Amino acid sequence: MNDVEIMARPQARQGGYKVDVSRGGRNGRVSSEWFSRPDDERFLSLDDLWTSLKGRSERSRTRIVGTADIRVEASRNDGERLQLMLPGAEAPVAPTHWAFGQLASMVGAPAAYLRQLPASLAGINLQYGLSSNRVEQIKTLETEDRRTELRAVTGPDYGRIHDHELVEAVQRIAGNGTGDTRWKVPGVLDWSTGVYNPDVEITRDTTTLYASDRDVFLFLVDDHNPIEAGKLPDGSPDLYFRGFYCWNSEVGAKTLGIASFYLRAVCQNRNLWGVEDFQEITIRHSKYAATRFAHEAAPALTRFADSSPKGFVDGIKAARQQIVARTDEDRADFLRKRGFSKPEAAKIIDKVLVEEGHPPASIYDFVQGITRLARDKPHQDARLDLEGRAKKLLDRVG
Repeated sequence: MNDVEIMARPQARQGGYKVDVSRGGRNGRVSSEWFSRPDDERFLSLDDLWTSLKGRSERSRTRIVGTADIRVEASRNDGERLQLMLPGAEAPVAPTHWAFGQLASMVGAPAAYLRQLPASLAGINLQYGLSSNRVEQIKTLETEDRRTELRAVTGPDYGRIHDHELVEAVQRIAGNGTGDTRWKVPGVLDWSTGVYNPDVEITRDTTTLYASDRDVFLFLVDDHNPIEAGKLPDGSPDLYFRGFYCWNSEVGAKTLGIASFYLRAVCQNRNLWGVEDFQEITIRHSKYAATRFAHEAAPALTRFADSSPKGFVDGIKAARQQIVARTDEDRADFLRKRGFSKPEAAKIIDKVLVEEGHPPASIYDFVQGITRLARDKPHQDARLDLEGRAKKLLDRVG
């Protein structure tokens, strides 16, 4: 057993691990999902999530149809009801809000305007667009659930990766996501004590497994196996956990993506704190998307799950040991050469001085100061820019 593996199991305090979330970055992606999901989009296990998505897939079919062969039907008795009769179908299909927008966009009609019209007028405009040969063929995704819904309208070369396929890839490393493997729904940080407790009951309020008729999103951590990457100023261990989240939309609302990282804690609102070494893979649903998923994304997830944290720990140690500034002039010069303004440099130096108890000297000190400055930025683009510059600085350690 190597040194990193020994450090990966430090003694836990009763009820969890003491962590320092003032370090690293903050990531609000999971929190945004947590805030926006109603109860019927929250799942308590990967098995439940997969069963729901797989069942929906089995009730669905995909086909390519000519746009000139589609007939738009509007109800005279219901000004809001618009349906499509597809070639070869026995009954009309009702487009979802999302599918209607896709179809309108493909034929060059403004969906927002059409939605304001009575169904009969919207139908006339949509029928004209379908008959104009602007787009000759479309690929449909139709799902039977008491009635047949048209859930997606895409180009014929759209490379669909079904939502349940992403969940299956996660299940191969995470089992049920409830603690039967090292990967699980996260615990919660107690702000009053600074202790992160990995053992929290999985409820609809705490879960991080989500799916809707448009997408799937899930977040899991390995928070029973913290990794020690050096010491804090008080001599206690600086602890990290592995984490990843991934997402997909089989109807084309977003790309498929997987993000892996190290983090120090997850709070009750599902914000990620103390994030380091953030890596992301995205795959557009193009013609060869399924092949790329099989050969790139799914294996990358497995590699992250099985890999040793030694490279990450060694990188943190090297950054702490690489001294780049010994005087105030050195510090200002170091930041100025990396594109920081004089006011920004002063704030970065002050952040480290206040929170670490000493002015920045090592690469790691400067990285921590930059990421802490990023937290003060009210706009996401500014935060991401600073965090990206901090990551580049850390990546050049060698």
